Amino acid sequence: MQEIRKKARERVKAKCRVCPVCNGVACAGEIPGMGGIGSGVSFQNNVAALARLRLALRVLHDANQPDAALTLWGRELSMPIMAAPVGSVALNLGSDMSDEGYSGIVLRGCLGLNVLGGVGDLPLREGFQKYMDVVARTGAGRLAIPFIKPWSRLEEVTWRMDAALKAGCDICGMDVDGAGLPTMRNARVPVSTTPPAELAKIIAQAHQRGLKFIVKGIMTPGEAIIAADSGADAIVVSNHGGRVLDCTPGTAEVLPSIAEAVRGRLLIMMDGGVRSGADTLKALALGAEMVLICRPVMLAVHGDEENGLSRYFLLLKEQLIQAMRLTGCPDLKSVDREALA
Repeated sequence: MQEIRKKARERVKAKCRVCPVCNGVACAGEIPGMGGIGSGVSFQNNVAALARLRLALRVLHDANQPDAALTLWGRELSMPIMAAPVGSVALNLGSDMSDEGYSGIVLRGCLGLNVLGGVGDLPLREGFQKYMDVVARTGAGRLAIPFIKPWSRLEEVTWRMDAALKAGCDICGMDVDGAGLPTMRNARVPVSTTPPAELAKIIAQAHQRGLKFIVKGIMTPGEAIIAADSGADAIVVSNHGGRVLDCTPGTAEVLPSIAEAVRGRLLIMMDGGVRSGADTLKALALGAEMVLICRPVMLAVHGDEENGLSRYFLLLKEQLIQAMRLTGCPDLKSVDREALA
């Protein structure tokens, strides 16, 4: 991984320093770039919130061979970790990699690992279609999850749903917090906030097409309840990597209250600041059932493409299993607050 990070640094040095700990301090306010918006505190809070948590060391048990696999909507997945959706790779990383090139590497890597891979969105339909062409070419439809922006016109959303369905996807999502992205608000068809009635209509459209629907960008129990009431199949507790609103709490700070509000009604996912298998276990202990990782995945891909992605995810799985073993968790269903000190 050190060699992969070294190669990545050479490839993205125009926009990213590849810091020893990706915590948003050095790149604060650098957007476009990898930083958090404004002071960068929202990004930094994501990392700090997980870092403050401690794991409870337990070894007097028989959970010596933990199982990190899970079944999700008919899929047998190797770990509760997925690649987060990414758009505008060259703009934010300053690399020579195209958006569709990046997505192709991620999806091929996810197929080899049997993990989920998020796919981004772009303002023009042609850009989104390129993503869907990659999904179709790789045959990754069952593992690919396109996250559609909250476009102000419903027909832009449903057009993308149909394109995803045609490409072989049966899960899609919407990063509703994308309403805060300045580049998207200036698009020909701008993004907007999503009233509950509109969200319910969008989710109904997805379900009519046979698509599971994930709402990404939930940071309060109240909005989690709105998503559940609107028929969402899953939520992602997320502040968009700290890139849309300054001074928000870290996602691990709000996750427990959100999980308490909607546990059992839908699948709970989380992103923001997850950097290791231990971080993954902390998120699961707080109530998440899966985590998404963005910036470190981007760097692993830029360091050694599919091999870099595979090595990073296998390292995460190894770390997660070790953390489960040493906290007495035989499988993912057994992980709860007792794993935390």
